Amino acid sequence: MINNAEGRAFGPATKSGKPRTLITTFLAMIAIAFAVLPQATIAQDYRFNSVSIEGNQRVEAGTILSYAGIARGQSVSGGDLNEAYQRIAGSGLFETVELVPQGGTLVIRVAEYPTINVINFEGNSRIKDDVLTTIVQSQSRRVFSPSQAERDAANIVTAYAQQGRIAARVTPKVIRRSDNRVDLVFEVFEGGVVEIERIGFVGNKVYSDYRLRRVLETKQAGIFRLLVKRDTLIEDRIEFDKQVLNDFYMSRGYVDFRTTGVNAELTRKRDGYFLTFNVQEGQQFRFGEVTTTSDLAEVDVDLFQAALKVRPGVVYSPMLVENSIARLERLAIREGLNFVRVEPRISRNDRDLTLDVEFVLSRGPRIFVERIDIEGNTTTLDRVVRRQFRVVEGDPFNPREVRESAERIRALGFFTKADVDAREGSSPNQVVVDVNVEEQPTGSLSFGGSYSTSNGFGVAIQFRERNFLGRGQSLSLGATTGVDNRQYNFNFGEPAFLGRDLAFNFDASYRETDNDNAEYDTDSGRISPSFSFPISENGRLTLRYTAEVSDISDADDTKVGDLIQAEAERGQIWNNSIGYTYSYDTRRTGLNPNAGVLLEFGQDFGKATGGASFIKTNVRAIAQTKVLNEDVTLRATLQGGALNYSGGSGRVTDRFFMGPSVMRGFEYGGIGPRERGENRQGNSVDDALGGNLYAVARFEAEFPLGLPEEYGISGGVFYDVGSLWSLENTNANTIYEDFSARHVVGVSIFWDTPIGPLRFNFTEALQKEKYDNEQNFDLTISTQF
Repeated sequence: MINNAEGRAFGPATKSGKPRTLITTFLAMIAIAFAVLPQATIAQDYRFNSVSIEGNQRVEAGTILSYAGIARGQSVSGGDLNEAYQRIAGSGLFETVELVPQGGTLVIRVAEYPTINVINFEGNSRIKDDVLTTIVQSQSRRVFSPSQAERDAANIVTAYAQQGRIAARVTPKVIRRSDNRVDLVFEVFEGGVVEIERIGFVGNKVYSDYRLRRVLETKQAGIFRLLVKRDTLIEDRIEFDKQVLNDFYMSRGYVDFRTTGVNAELTRKRDGYFLTFNVQEGQQFRFGEVTTTSDLAEVDVDLFQAALKVRPGVVYSPMLVENSIARLERLAIREGLNFVRVEPRISRNDRDLTLDVEFVLSRGPRIFVERIDIEGNTTTLDRVVRRQFRVVEGDPFNPREVRESAERIRALGFFTKADVDAREGSSPNQVVVDVNVEEQPTGSLSFGGSYSTSNGFGVAIQFRERNFLGRGQSLSLGATTGVDNRQYNFNFGEPAFLGRDLAFNFDASYRETDNDNAEYDTDSGRISPSFSFPISENGRLTLRYTAEVSDISDADDTKVGDLIQAEAERGQIWNNSIGYTYSYDTRRTGLNPNAGVLLEFGQDFGKATGGASFIKTNVRAIAQTKVLNEDVTLRATLQGGALNYSGGSGRVTDRFFMGPSVMRGFEYGGIGPRERGENRQGNSVDDALGGNLYAVARFEAEFPLGLPEEYGISGGVFYDVGSLWSLENTNANTIYEDFSARHVVGVSIFWDTPIGPLRFNFTEALQKEKYDNEQNFDLTISTQF
């Protein structure tokens, strides 16, 4: 409280002839107004010969005087005293401040804020104390600040809101201790999780609610609500979903799409939300005329025009424009044209719903990369981050390349945050690229169980490290055991061998199988180093060496057929081969976000113990598209293989086998050549021999079933046709050695669960052979193309 001024009210004489009562009322109102105004309506000067400070214990008197800013003998007004008061109080060091003029002495009385003894949290269970400690800014042995404590409470409430606990409340309380100390206690009421019961859309005509819900990061509460953490109402996630929706529509040509609002309504029981997105889709646009122009004499416009992949009539997508710009800029660098920038100029044609795109090549500013600074990486080596850049120090600066480098750094999965910014360097024509990252754990040790209808129950353990020793390398060790098989795996990968776009992988595996039905066991080991590198925009080539050893043991000659018995007598056999695989994947830079094609062709050329040479060929082609506004997915797969021997023959451990993963409806080894009849001992045998040739065509469709989406259940139908045939050695008991197509139809149930997407297949063979082994039900982990 400051008492440093007086106030007087004056009113002018009146000759207006107004009633005296009115004048009296008017003067009374003026008097009241002056009475309620802050003191110091009439300036009064003070001059102090001394300043007395009272109540301070920790804060030095000199510090308080410096805040006050009043020198001895200085003439000050009431306003100056008020400003001194504000400066002392604004320091945040004092609970109360009072300035009292006493003659020639200014008395400053203060009451210091206490210091914080300890900080405790009560009532919290969902967020532990160690996490909350990192959220609050108040600290032990620091001065207590009520405003800071309130901010800390608000931050804790925000942390709970991020978990969907929007009803959480936090109350900071102070417990007084001796020696002007306090204990600061945050009393937490966590409340319950308010889930999103239903997500709906208003204004969508082209895409169904079901399709749009699959795009969002936010999900509806389902039967696994205790495990799924994306079914709570979080404001930041909703904003992210709005951007995701915008990207979804823009990539499909709806350039006028807007999310006009998002409404969240509490359910009647106030235990959940109905979330509604209000959208305006607009019309779908396609590319019109696509041209390339330039006013640079050294630019061959026809060359750049020919490099464009986008053609008129293709559905417009900003990503295709970005890819085209990047393609033209790379071509400019290859042609020795530095500092060439590509600017897209888009002309809109509302009549025919097209967008004409003109790519203008112009001379950009002559700016160079001075250096690349990387901070925040404590484990990951600088070179792992640096090799994500296509530019080095001294190269021309390209903003687009910096943005793409930032995306590649984030795609590594090594960092929770990766910010890449450019700033001016030591001169205006130089740029420093700053990379600021925050690392996250990249290793995992998992234990689990497995089940398959082919191998029964099993136990699995796996160690995996995606950033081994901070070098960006991958390392994995795994062991899986089943009822009648055991498998051990080791893999090491170097994505940038010798610092180039050349991936090196080393695979090693060992497998033991107890074939109880045929009464023989197999053991096989394999090591395979390989190199993989791109040879075109969508193409990649892999070169490898493979060494394999196999053995057939414990063959019971009273139960095993003559062919298996003869193969077992050959003992342990080594195969050494070199091979390649070429893959072409349009999903890398495809023009259609709803369709893709994958082509793979590989061959291995080898020699086995005993002098037999072989060529093993594998081929696979997959095509997928989405129809009916992307609610239905159609997929076709063609797969086949051939094993050709010269100067010898293979064994059951070398030949192809077909199981449910290749052709549904049959057991592993359930179709193909078999030895069935009596062996040399006169006992009945039924041995699956495998085949040297196989071919399969699979056609399938996936679609919604109309069930509530929170169940995570969808359906599918499929049709498979294929065969396994051809042997080098046969006898009188060999059957199904020739090509004979099997036809299978079935239905699938897809179920998204926290342990992974499960697939239940129910099959019926339309055409089969008499002694084929059917499998009418199959449970697998669903894989995505």
